[in-house]
Amino acid sequence: MTDSLAEHAAETIARGIGRRGFAQAVAGIFAGVGIAGTAAACSSATGGGSGVTPSSPAAQGNGPILQPGSGDRPGDHYLSSEVDQVLWGYVPTVESRPVLQMKSGQTVTVDTVSHEGILEDQGRNPVEYFGSHGVAEADVLRDAVDIASGYDRTPRNFDVDGPHVVTGPIFVEGAQPGDVLRIETLEATPRVPYGVVSSRHGKGALGATADGAAPAGIALEEVMPPLATDGRKTKKPAEYGNVSTFTAVEDGHGVMPFGNAAVRFPLRPFMGMMGVAYASAPGLTSPNANSIPPTLGGGNIDIGLLGPGSTFYLPVFADGALFYVGDPHLAMGDGEVALTAMEGALRGTFRLTVCKKGSGDAPSVAYGYPFAENADAWIPIGLSDPDGAVNGQGNDLNVAMRRAVVNALNFLQDDRGMDRPTAYAYLSAAANFSVSQVVDKTVGVHAQIPKAHFG
Repeated sequence: MTDSLAEHAAETIARGIGRRGFAQAVAGIFAGVGIAGTAAACSSATGGGSGVTPSSPAAQGNGPILQPGSGDRPGDHYLSSEVDQVLWGYVPTVESRPVLQMKSGQTVTVDTVSHEGILEDQGRNPVEYFGSHGVAEADVLRDAVDIASGYDRTPRNFDVDGPHVVTGPIFVEGAQPGDVLRIETLEATPRVPYGVVSSRHGKGALGATADGAAPAGIALEEVMPPLATDGRKTKKPAEYGNVSTFTAVEDGHGVMPFGNAAVRFPLRPFMGMMGVAYASAPGLTSPNANSIPPTLGGGNIDIGLLGPGSTFYLPVFADGALFYVGDPHLAMGDGEVALTAMEGALRGTFRLTVCKKGSGDAPSVAYGYPFAENADAWIPIGLSDPDGAVNGQGNDLNVAMRRAVVNALNFLQDDRGMDRPTAYAYLSAAANFSVSQVVDKTVGVHAQIPKAHFG
């Protein structure tokens, strides 16, 4: 980062972003309702558990940096990202020990930690990394510092492990295999006023192949980051030549300087990773439990529509469901092409409810495949290879697209009563299919079926 960019970042943060008015500025991204308003509306519309109110200083934008245990924690339960109960690079399996137990229909507030700023290629020292971009030590999250310096539950292998800090799992009483866990995101409040977007060699939409060639469709000189800067042969992550772009927050927007100008884009906080235990695997570092590929149990699903006011449905594979969360995003474009979103820590509040087959409490598709909805649309999902790291990953977008179409057809036929040929025609005429992400080994496509069409 140039001196001018570091100065800009320092100046932005010095103006008090993340304190008075920060979340209030973020609120404008939710169609005038805001994080707090969305949470209140969702709380009042859903039965079970205690309500989540927007009265806290953090929700209103009057609070400080959200250090562990500080600020408003509106859920029935609170879970912080303690160094001895998070997983770094792996997700819980069906054999995992829960770190929290709660009743179906209750709410939980979770402090999540972003991996960006603590990874090995960034020095694994967030105080130094963020300090080099103008962030005061007091504005670096303590749980991020603790994880970077003290995590030892599993050995870290930067070239093999996933990057994500995963918090959980949470045991939801009454959940059994064959059920659905309904996950309502009530709040997603930024814990800090900055984030990072990273591009790493061999990854992302334009990454070189394993043998150093250009991927199909582009020339070698179009690879990003440029092949000439690839230092992976050193086996020293700090010398790999990966690119991390520090991005400050100002007035509810990410601010990314370039030259003497800057590009500004609205924040859209959401959790990139929400999942339930899916794989059965020995130990904590089985390839089947790597945090990168999404599975039938959700995980690193990376769909930007899953912010406050959304509902995510996941089939259950373990007693208690064993819910986990991580990969917090401040903003992400569909596709996530460079590799990461604008990654930044979030405090999320969720209502977790068990849905039994035949109850009508979840779409029928959700008993076998992830499915989502928000106020405006139903969101069928397709993954290229939803079985985890078994026999490698399939990364064919055509496969993901076809599965999204089939899941959309099944939903319209089984839950909306449309005959299949009419549903197929309707999807072609009026539904939108978008690339969720192309960077998680297993790639994804999601559809949007507007609810207004069925009024």
